[in-house]
Amino acid sequence: MELQDKKVLVVGSGKSGIGASRLLGKKGALPVLFDSNEKLDKKELMGKTGDIPGLTLWVGTLPEEVKSDISLVVISPGVPADAPFLDEYRDRNIPVWGEIELAYAFAKGKIAAITGTNGKTTTTALTGQILSAYYSSVYVVGNIGNPYTDIALDTGKESMTAAEISSFQLETIHSFRPDVSAVLNITPDHLNRHHTMECYVKTKERIAENQTGEDVCVLNYEDPYTRDFGKRCPAKVLYFSSGRELKEGIYLSGEEIYLAEYSPGDERNVRRLMNIHDMRLVGMCNVENVMAAIAICHALKVPMDIILETIRIFAPVEHRIEFVDTKGGVDYYNDSKGTNPDAAIQGIRAMTKPTVLLGGGYDKGSRYDEWIEAFEGKVKALVLTGQTREAIAKCARAHGISNIILEDTFEEAFQACVEQAKEGDAVLLSPACASWGMFPNYEVRGKVFKELVRKMS
Repeated sequence: MELQDKKVLVVGSGKSGIGASRLLGKKGALPVLFDSNEKLDKKELMGKTGDIPGLTLWVGTLPEEVKSDISLVVISPGVPADAPFLDEYRDRNIPVWGEIELAYAFAKGKIAAITGTNGKTTTTALTGQILSAYYSSVYVVGNIGNPYTDIALDTGKESMTAAEISSFQLETIHSFRPDVSAVLNITPDHLNRHHTMECYVKTKERIAENQTGEDVCVLNYEDPYTRDFGKRCPAKVLYFSSGRELKEGIYLSGEEIYLAEYSPGDERNVRRLMNIHDMRLVGMCNVENVMAAIAICHALKVPMDIILETIRIFAPVEHRIEFVDTKGGVDYYNDSKGTNPDAAIQGIRAMTKPTVLLGGGYDKGSRYDEWIEAFEGKVKALVLTGQTREAIAKCARAHGISNIILEDTFEEAFQACVEQAKEGDAVLLSPACASWGMFPNYEVRGKVFKELVRKMS
C-alpha cells in the first residue's frame, strides 16, 4: 500500500501505537495517533512520541472531519478487532491492520513467529539468542515488549527476526507470512476477548494461514488442538513431543531429547541431542519450550551444535518460574507471567518443595479446577488476593484445600506467605490471573514481588 501523504489512524498510544506512528512518519505517511482515554496528558504523550514527521495527536474524542480523511487504520493489540467504532471504517472499505501487519509490510529477511497460550516469551527469547549465536543481523520483537514496527525498517535481506505473536495481534493480520511459525499449545485464555474457545483456537491458527509448503510450522503433538491443526496446516509441519517417540520431529524419551528426521534417501535417522538437566531452565513446560526452539532454529538452518550450546547457557526469562532468592531457608520464585490457570499449572509442577502459593488477580473468565488439581499435595497454603480471590477459594475448597488465606492487598498477601513458609519450603507467586486492577501489567507485579523478597532481613 502506498502511504505517502496518506492519513493513517493509529489507535492506542502504548508502545505499539507509538512504534507504528514512527514507522508511518518515516515512510511519508501522516499518522493520526488517537487514544480514547481522555485522562491522558497530551503534553506528556507528545514527550513519549518524540518528533514524528506529520504526526497529529488526539485524546478522548476524534473529530468527524479527521475520521472522514483516513486511508488506513492501525490498531494496537489492546483494541479488540470487533470494536464497534471500527465498523464505520470497514463499511467504507478502509483496511484495518494491526501493528504486526504494518511492520511486516516493510520488513525484510526471514521471520520466525511464535504463538501459544503459554511459553511464548521463553521460546521467543531462546530462539532469538540461538539465532544471534549464528546470524549477524537478528531482532527479537512482538509481544515480548519490543514493537515490530520499531525495527522493521532496519531489517535487511539477511536479517532474522524472532517474533512473539499474541492472539490479539493475530486478529488483524492479512498478508503476514512467517518463514517458520510455531503454535506451542492452546488452552483456555482471553475468553472475555475471544468469547468462545472455538474463536480463540481459530485465531491462534491464523499464524500459519498465509504459509505454503515452502514454509514450516512447528506444533506440539501432545496438545490436541495443535495436533489436529497439523492435519490442516498449509505449511510443512514439524512436531515436538514430550510424551512419545515421533517418527519425525523433536521428542523427549526419559530425560533425553532426540531429533528424528528422514534423509533424501528416505532413511530415518535418530540423533540424541541433550539431557534435560544440561540446561538451566526448569519444569516440563520449559522442556517443551526448548524442543520448540530447537525445531524452529533447525528449520532456519542453524547448526545443531550452536543450538545446543546456546540452550545450555540460556538463563530463565524474568517473571517465568524465576528464582529470586533464599530467605530464612525458604526459596522464593517469581512466576508472575503465569497469568492463566494453564500457565500456573506449569509453575506449580516445577516446584520440588512444600509450597506456599500466592495467587489471584483480574477475572478473565477462567476456570480454576485443573490448576487446583495440579497442586497434588505440594501446596501447603494458598494465599489469595485480587478480584478472583473468592472464586478461587470456593473452587479450592471444593477440591479439599483447607488452608486458604484471603488478603486485601498484594503486600498483605506476601506477608501471609512469609508467615506460612518454614525452612525447607518454597513461596511461589503464580497468580493464574492477569494483574489488571492491581498492577499495570504482570512485569510490575513480578518486580514488586522481587522487591518485597529482597527487603526481607
